[in-house]
Amino acid sequence: MDKQDLRERVWDALEASGAARFPFPPHGRIPNFEGAAEAADRLAARPEWQAAEVVKANPDAPQLPVRRRALREGKTVYMAVPRLRDENCFLELDPARIDDVDAAATISHVDDYAVRVGPEAVPTVDLVVSGSVAVTESGARVGKGEGYSDLEFAVLREFGRVDDATPVATTVHERQVIAEAVPVDAHDVALDLVVTPERTVETGRSGSEGRPAGVDWDLLDAERRREIPVLDRLDRP
Repeated sequence: MDKQDLRERVWDALEASGAARFPFPPHGRIPNFEGAAEAADRLAARPEWQAAEVVKANPDAPQLPVRRRALREGKTVYMAVPRLRDENCFLELDPARIDDVDAAATISHVDDYAVRVGPEAVPTVDLVVSGSVAVTESGARVGKGEGYSDLEFAVLREFGRVDDATPVATTVHERQVIAEAVPVDAHDVALDLVVTPERTVETGRSGSEGRPAGVDWDLLDAERRREIPVLDRLDRP
């Protein structure tokens, strides 16, 4: 089963079971799910979360409780500008400057509260939270298929803001945890923690396993390179 088949199966299962939550349909996106807040609470009990002062998070609906909790606990949150299409391609949410955490953490209002910064202005990231469509207990992750989550990590790696030791977590529904093997490429960012409303899985990733060394230029055609200005600041092979 290839990645797109896995995506379709998970989206179908979430919809058919009633576990999917707004926005609908779950297809074509990082799907929101019943129990997302409980999964965020479970993640917040982890030492990786408690030690983190800087969290890089995805902007999708199922991780909204994660972003809100981070801001409430005084953590600075960074999200990528959609498709990295701005020279200052990260959105900085500093809780010290925010008077409405609930609104600031939403994708519809984040621009009212965030400051756009380049990757050089992002401090060392203590924890990455990624949205997922499907995951395995060994840490393989399937996103929605556009590759931006892995590219965001690679850009931050190029600027020294993440490294092999940076923990990466996701919050998902149990129906998103699959038993099948998932094809893994060198640019894929593996997960350290898979958190559902019911349990936390430590994947056992070690060392440089599942950590791209930087941007994989072979994956970027000329059009995408033109659309992502920050790539012009990196050394190309």
